[in-house]
Amino acid sequence: MYYADPADEGEPSSGFFNFVAILFLSILLFSCHRPAAKEITANFTSEPDTVKVQVAKPQPTAPPKPVKKKKKIYLTFDDGPNKGTRNVLDIVQQENIPVTFFIVGEHVFASIGQTQVWDSLKMAANIELCNHSFTHAHNRYSKFYKDPETVVKDMEKTNESLLPENNIVRARGRNSWRIDSLHFTDIEKSKKAMDSLQKAGFVVFGWDLEWHYDPKTLALKNTADELLNQIDSVFNNDKTKTRDNMVLLAHDQVYQKIADSLQLREFIQKLKKKDEYELALASSYPGILK
Repeated sequence: MYYADPADEGEPSSGFFNFVAILFLSILLFSCHRPAAKEITANFTSEPDTVKVQVAKPQPTAPPKPVKKKKKIYLTFDDGPNKGTRNVLDIVQQENIPVTFFIVGEHVFASIGQTQVWDSLKMAANIELCNHSFTHAHNRYSKFYKDPETVVKDMEKTNESLLPENNIVRARGRNSWRIDSLHFTDIEKSKKAMDSLQKAGFVVFGWDLEWHYDPKTLALKNTADELLNQIDSVFNNDKTKTRDNMVLLAHDQVYQKIADSLQLREFIQKLKKKDEYELALASSYPGILK
């Protein structure tokens, strides 16, 4: 049987002191790392954090850029209907551009084929038909323009038989203008004839630039790229009769051959890609009354 030692009851053993010491240290360490009571209380009693949403201030809207006014080009073809007119018509229709043809009355009635081309021209979209005389002065210009009355009657014949609703004409072999306040005569000897045409109610329409060709071979003298460069130069140097408006003269008969027809198509396609230009009909030229 075990009997306790009286000496043990009066004083704790060393193991007891070790236990107390370890317990005290644990409580002390726990107290150091424990959040303060008021902090714990604050976390539970304070209002939840307010999320501030910052709304971006509307930025001032930049004014729209002004639409740049395009320069207008009036693509015109003389002397049809002839052997090259069908090719020209096919190209401009496929490229879907507005074009003005100046018609010679005698050519419409010269053959069945030319009459058929005339019928096609009348039915085509985006095509305008204007007057380039009835006889084309039989290519004897000096003699023709000596008699202003003859000039007027020649124009009137085409006007009455083919183009009763259009008074825009181009003089044969003469780059003269009679549009509202625009009066220009390239050869002084033909001035009376031009004045007579205007007095008779016609608008005389000249040109600013010509796509030149060899009159013997009917082949173009310059390429599509060369012509485009000329157009840029004329506009840049303000050499047109009316600012930002250019009348370009070409001739149907030049485009009988494949090579020249290809140049015409290439010219049109490249011109359409130039944002600064747009094509228009002769009747929309400034100063022409509808």
